[in-house]
Amino acid sequence: MSPGILLSFIIGYFLVLLVISWLTSRKSSDNDTFFVANRNSKWYLVAFGMIGTALSGVTFISVPGKVGAATGDQFEYFQFILGNAAGFIIIATVLLPLYYRLKLTSIYSYIEGALGVWSYKTAAGIFLVSRIIGSAFRLYLVVIVLQRFIFDSYHIPFAVTGLICLVLIWSYTFKGGLKTIIITDSLQTLFLVSSVFLSIYFICRSLHYNVFEAFDAVKNSSYSKIFFFSDFLGSKFHFVKAFVGGVFITIAMVGLDQDLMQKNLSLKNIREAKKNMFSFTAVFVVINIFFLGVGALLWLYASRYGIKVEKTDYLYPTIALQYLGLAPAMVFMLGLTAATFATTDSALTALTTSFCVDFLGFGKSKDVNSKKMVRSRHYVHIAFSGCMFLTIIIFNAINDGAVVSAIFKVASYTYGPLLGLYAFGLFAGKRQVKDKLVPFICLISPAICYYLSTHSAGLMGGYVFDNELILINGLITFVGLLVTSSVKVKNQNSLIQN
Repeated sequence: MSPGILLSFIIGYFLVLLVISWLTSRKSSDNDTFFVANRNSKWYLVAFGMIGTALSGVTFISVPGKVGAATGDQFEYFQFILGNAAGFIIIATVLLPLYYRLKLTSIYSYIEGALGVWSYKTAAGIFLVSRIIGSAFRLYLVVIVLQRFIFDSYHIPFAVTGLICLVLIWSYTFKGGLKTIIITDSLQTLFLVSSVFLSIYFICRSLHYNVFEAFDAVKNSSYSKIFFFSDFLGSKFHFVKAFVGGVFITIAMVGLDQDLMQKNLSLKNIREAKKNMFSFTAVFVVINIFFLGVGALLWLYASRYGIKVEKTDYLYPTIALQYLGLAPAMVFMLGLTAATFATTDSALTALTTSFCVDFLGFGKSKDVNSKKMVRSRHYVHIAFSGCMFLTIIIFNAINDGAVVSAIFKVASYTYGPLLGLYAFGLFAGKRQVKDKLVPFICLISPAICYYLSTHSAGLMGGYVFDNELILINGLITFVGLLVTSSVKVKNQNSLIQN
């Protein structure tokens, strides 16, 4: 497919988002609109839009590619998805009621009341670092595809391609923020979901399969194994590791992450927030089944026609853009662009919100919508766009594996301390932490986990860690907080006076 046609499509898609941004922010573009959409969002729009944010370009490209990876992944990823579903239910029933009861704008404000100021700043800082890295990794995956299939033809450097993507995303989010994103993400999720089903149709047509023949071909292929119960110690694919990792990564990366929780906090009440989460969970599980199905069909197609790819992440774009024809190529670009923009626009808004509320004190100001504070928010928004750009450039220089693996590996280290902090606040409320020690505990815990991960085979009889490492990280943080804490003394001042 011509790079010019693809580029024209990207430009047209972006113009649609700009129009939506103008319509949603022309009446109001203050900080309340940007941070929580005036707490007046519709739950069904939030639920549907969250699909696009949660899936991202990583799911769109990397998950199908991993199905046929040399490591023998097959449908192993679905074990992780089942853990995700359990994690979403825990978020809906435990964390969301807490956030609504406290009427939070930033979810990290909870830590200030439960543990202290240093703990609060540490939690917010962990989110900022984690979200910049995670979102940059996701955007990076799409930038390399755009670079390979569009911008290389115009001899445009990778850095310029990444900058163009971020400028486009910044330009339609900097005024309306969350209010704009609720609408744009719903539209982009529609495009993303449609592209999955249309991709299956086009691949099946090229393989001369009807729906039932395609199902049988995937079922009888070497790619369709879902559950792995052998070699608990040495295999990363064991069901328990994948499921447990899925549960706790979801709690950390969704329930303790300002990005996706910010959308939930824009709803009117907890009842609508729960409806949002349960609906989102059901659709999320089903859509991932289809993504794995796309992966199996793509590998069957590649096998039949002798297609070789240098990286598994290139499988889907290579076949869609070079072999299936104009319509499938446009469908692929539609889904990829939608997934990318839906994830990154949401992340930039959440990063800006967290920094403004948690570090600049917007949440405690009575004049949060003043021109000065709105202007400050604009500067913060630009700064985080720059941070994400630099992270993409760094990752491009060092990456040598599937991006989906990299994201969850990093999450095990960066999000683990958040699990420990929130668990301590929820379950050890009668103890007082030494607040100034908390940042050090949250640095030591990932360091210990890194050592365990790299030496576990020798230290633990051949055991190999996978995503369940995030649970160990949280436990180490919790124990560190527990050991350095003391029992709270009630009415201490009155006791001294007496």
